[in-house]
Amino acid sequence: MGTNIRTKFHEDREIKPVFELSRDFIGTYMLSPIGRSIVVVVVVEVVVVVVVVVVVVVVVVVVEVVVVVVVVVVVVVVVVVVVVVVVLVVVVVVVVVVVVVVVEVVVVVVVVVVVVVVAVVGVVVVVEVVVVVVVVVVVVVVVVVVVVVVVVVAVVVVVVVVVVVVVVVVVVVVVVVVVVVVVEVVVEVVVVVEVVVVVVVVVVVVVEIVEEVAVVVEVIVVKVQVVVPKVRFTT
Repeated sequence: MGTNIRTKFHEDREIKPVFELSRDFIGTYMLSPIGRSIVVVVVVEVVVVVVVVVVVVVVVVVVEVVVVVVVVVVVVVVVVVVVVVVVLVVVVVVVVVVVVVVVEVVVVVVVVVVVVVVAVVGVVVVVEVVVVVVVVVVVVVVVVVVVVVVVVVAVVVVVVVVVVVVVVVVVVVVVVVVVVVVVEVVVEVVVVVEVVVVVVVVVVVVVEIVEEVAVVVEVIVVKVQVVVPKVRFTT
């Protein structure tokens, strides 16, 4: 204990300043084997912590990059699938519209031919021509409306989701079917009207023939009644 106290004084027994004592103590301690071991351990721990932090940061960055790439790939795939589905739906709708238009044109041509043929035989040419014109105009308007609706639906389909596309396509198909049914009903009604007109014309002709035959028979009867008394008187 006394020896340790002596080391802290000069030869003239004056006390060293505190910072000099601290410096001597730290230098002596750090230069000792234990001090060097502790310094080495601390340095190794700092290096290990820095390496672990760097590795963790690199791993996190790599994982985030991989996740972003995967998300981008999935989004691109989904967009491509949606575009393909939309294109297919638009193609199907266009094909259906073209088929419906062709069928309607064929039906209109057939109706026009039938009406013209019947009109040549009948007396109601003007009425039948008017009916044909009305039917043709209605069919053309319906076809134009259907084509416009299909184009609008196709443009909207490109923007909306696949479910909305399917719903719109179903609605368009239903509208086309209803239009076709209405056109067919109108055509059938026109045909029925033409048949009725022909039947009426035939009945009128038959009635006129019967009336003419009745007149001829009456004339013959009158002549017979006039001739018979003369024959009896002469006999």
